[in-house]
Amino acid sequence: MSNSADSPGTGSSPVRRRRLRPVRILTAAVFALAGLIFFTSFNTAKGTNIRTDASLLKLSDLIHERSRENGDLEESNGALREDVESLAERDDGRTKSEDDELAALEEKAGTQKLKGKAITVTLDDAPPDATAKPPGYPEPQPDYLVIHQQDLQAVVNALWQGGAKGIKVMDQRLISTSAVRCVGNTLILQGRVYSPPYKIQAVGDPEDLKDALAKSPAIQNYMVYVNVYGLGWKVEDDGRVTLPGYSGTADLHYAQPVD
Repeated sequence: MSNSADSPGTGSSPVRRRRLRPVRILTAAVFALAGLIFFTSFNTAKGTNIRTDASLLKLSDLIHERSRENGDLEESNGALREDVESLAERDDGRTKSEDDELAALEEKAGTQKLKGKAITVTLDDAPPDATAKPPGYPEPQPDYLVIHQQDLQAVVNALWQGGAKGIKVMDQRLISTSAVRCVGNTLILQGRVYSPPYKIQAVGDPEDLKDALAKSPAIQNYMVYVNVYGLGWKVEDDGRVTLPGYSGTADLHYAQPVD
């Protein structure tokens, strides 16, 4: 049998030709692709840690900073408003009946302090490792364990229906233009950001307020999640309290047609 060009025998040709195996070609391609990915990641990162989302962290810090600034501005605005009202009361040319009418309007608008008996409703997220307590219920989805915008709105609406004379959410008084909005698991109210637990305080007849909460279909639905998955719910009598007056701007912002 004659020796082939690839055999290790003692043929006349001193040069041995070897064929590249497919495995070696695939290995070389994998290393080349890995090098390309490494170079691209390095060039994109430019020396930064691409495993952390720094942009989101910076955005979160910016939101909280703006929230603190808005809080400071509201306090400053409230103090200036009190000074202006004090100066106006010295000699404003109004009669007593006109002053009484103005005071009634300010009370309804929520810009003045309000005293009376109150209750506080507290809502909170469920524990992150919560499971269904009673048998027969599905295991919770992430949305089942957090407070949503509609939950807060349900409480506020029920308290108004129960005859609340004034409502405070967290540390801010609500007025007719207040919007209770949630983004993710945070509450944004009048330019400020809050995290749970959320406290809603209402001045009015405590029994009427609690009765309105119990009769609300939206809150009845919320109570299912309280009993099954452990969402936070607490209603407390506060006795006599003083709600702060709204101190922010009352200017309306609305869309305008483009010329």
